[in-house]
Amino acid sequence: MKTQKFDYNKVAIIGCGKVGMTAAYALLLSGVCHEIVLFGRDRSKLLGEKLDLEHAMALSNKTVITATDDYADLRETDIFVFCAGAPQAPGETRLQLAEKNLAIVEQMVPKLLEAEPQAILLMVANPVDLMTLRAQELLQLRPGQVFGSGTLLDTARFRFHLSEFLPVNPRSIHAYVLGEHGDHSFPVISSANIGGQPLIDFPGFTREMAKEAYQKARDAAYSIIESKGATYYGIGVSITKIVKTILMNQKTVVPLSTVINDYYGESGMAVSVPCILGRSGIQKVIGVSLDGSEQGELVSGVRALKDVYNSIGKNS
Repeated sequence: MKTQKFDYNKVAIIGCGKVGMTAAYALLLSGVCHEIVLFGRDRSKLLGEKLDLEHAMALSNKTVITATDDYADLRETDIFVFCAGAPQAPGETRLQLAEKNLAIVEQMVPKLLEAEPQAILLMVANPVDLMTLRAQELLQLRPGQVFGSGTLLDTARFRFHLSEFLPVNPRSIHAYVLGEHGDHSFPVISSANIGGQPLIDFPGFTREMAKEAYQKARDAAYSIIESKGATYYGIGVSITKIVKTILMNQKTVVPLSTVINDYYGESGMAVSVPCILGRSGIQKVIGVSLDGSEQGELVSGVRALKDVYNSIGKNS
């Protein structure tokens, strides 16, 4: 395991499109990073991004910004934030991105971990579950070292839309969206709560309300992409939350995409489940209580992902 350096940390953004640069900007404002590396193919563009970020420092936080296309500059990185990949086009599902973006994983990820074998690898590019699985298969990293941003953003969206119906801050609504980061995700209502009170017993709550809030959360990416071409603010803040949790060893429970092993009988696929996240990565997977319907949703999502993954393998 890499030596835990609390006096200096280094986070590398791999792929500096809209998602990667929004994450870099959010990380700069958070003040949690000592060094942010912008890594991509177009070094001249990255130098412009670097200078733009540096001009904010006199009004925010002092951070070293490095712009590079050289893997050697990634040595001593604590966290790789993998945003490289083709963006999701209007009308395109995350799973339709799979084949071309998995090829990018195969090309780049081994070089990243060759530069710094002990770094944590946070997969963000879609389809994030299949990207996470492929990275783990390629590298055979220690448990918890590679994982995806998964349904953290889905969960945030769901809580926000629930708060539109209920008179409570979304941060006080403890309700997860789990499974695939995509159309086979599902909300966990049976064990959700507000202040320890079961969500289903909370005054004003209805199942119809939860269904509508979940549908808004599930379809949000499609609506945003159709409107402005890409989503990046929400995921940028989600990335910052994950990175901060790791670097500060907060041991917070976060829904993340990780390769499951006998989770309600399912194994061998990366999907989002609640995880304790700390300085070494995922430290423990939490066995959340699911009712029969929710278990069925989990199994259905895992098997749908496996079908896509296996079909790609046969065609490649």
